[in-house]
Amino acid sequence: MGTWDIGPFDSDTAADFSYRVDEAPAERKAEVLRATFRDVTGTGAEYLDADVAVEAIASAALLAAQCPGGDPVTTSYAPKDPLPPLPAELRPEAVAALDRVLVEPSELLELWEESDGEAWKAGVRKLRGVLAGA
Repeated sequence: MGTWDIGPFDSDTAADFSYRVDEAPAERKAEVLRATFRDVTGTGAEYLDADVAVEAIASAALLAAQCPGGDPVTTSYAPKDPLPPLPAELRPEAVAALDRVLVEPSELLELWEESDGEAWKAGVRKLRGVLAGA
């Protein structure tokens, strides 16, 4: 996994995911995001693959950008096309996915903890806070 910073779109996996979002028709973009959340929460207590977690975090960032207090997604690695308004019922699914990313067994969590990932964890928690409070 090529990762260059701690943001939701600062990896090759997230950039590839952005392309997938852009390729989806406008009426299906929310379903692309929902699928990433469900891929994460569907692991239950099983090992969570890093790529799956990265896609869910990127999805959460896109959703949070449409919430009060959410940061706009301005990186060139994010989807190029604007997203339509996303349904509010995605927010609890995003929160559950972020919660799952931050507990063992999670490959992404392990990778960040190997390199003192406190700033990364703080960013994920901030996304969670926006989504939970919206």
